[in-house]
Amino acid sequence: MVDRIPGHCGYVAIVGRPNVGKSTLLNRLLGQKLAITSHKAQTTRHSILGIKTLPEGQILFVDTPGIHERGANALNRYLNRAARSTIADTNLALLVVEAQRWTDEDAKALQIVAEAGVPAIAVVNKVDRVENKQALLPYLQALSQRHPFLQLIPISAAKGDQVEVLERAVVQALPEGEPLFPEDQITDRSERFFAAELVREQLMQRYGQELPYRTTVEIERFEMSEGRYIIHALIWVERSSQKGIIIGKQGEALKAVATQARLEMQKLFDCAVHLEVWVKVKKSWSSDEAAIATLGYREDR
Repeated sequence: MVDRIPGHCGYVAIVGRPNVGKSTLLNRLLGQKLAITSHKAQTTRHSILGIKTLPEGQILFVDTPGIHERGANALNRYLNRAARSTIADTNLALLVVEAQRWTDEDAKALQIVAEAGVPAIAVVNKVDRVENKQALLPYLQALSQRHPFLQLIPISAAKGDQVEVLERAVVQALPEGEPLFPEDQITDRSERFFAAELVREQLMQRYGQELPYRTTVEIERFEMSEGRYIIHALIWVERSSQKGIIIGKQGEALKAVATQARLEMQKLFDCAVHLEVWVKVKKSWSSDEAAIATLGYREDR
């Protein structure tokens, strides 16, 4: 039974174009790594719920896939729809933008927020990269004229600057209500899901611009045995040449991915992990929406 905590409670969508810092912000707000991060765009494919319980109430953060303009690919269309449907079901949107930048994808993200009709706070991220903070004023003024935001809050998700200010603004903007989850719960996702994400994170970090977007990870076995997790992960690619790249000469590349993913799993799960990883080919899975539904989104079954 959930302990009674008076105050506010609601769902908050973290929205924005790819690579603007949404996952970094979620991890910073929670004080723990839930969402995988990378310098590459479109790292996030799944909406991840992060639960933050405060004396004032409970915030249910939802990290959404980046809103992007490259809509011809089936995977990209799937991600855009996932983000759009998530925003419509929340109480508040955080539109994350990068200080001193405004792109067509930022405009599209704002359009989706406006069409959803949910209140929004503009979160201006990466302000630590702006040397002259006075130069932010014209940018903030222009941003305030684009939409009737509840607030505009400059932050640095990477360094934690102003994140507590943002947190207080969020909880006060939510409707009154009792918590929906236990105080000690931080997500609704399973450990199995995070195992797949940690393998995919290594693919995002270690390979070129296109290859990671042509891969997905499925967990075939996940069980506890003698005090450690036994995990079997399957990496799906679209072509045999991609399989060769991921495996590498004498399997060294795949071994490096598996080793680092296993270490990250041990930190997250706080126990020993035995991880085995294979690579298989399914042609053009990322161009087939049915394949996306059965491959890329089965990790949590």
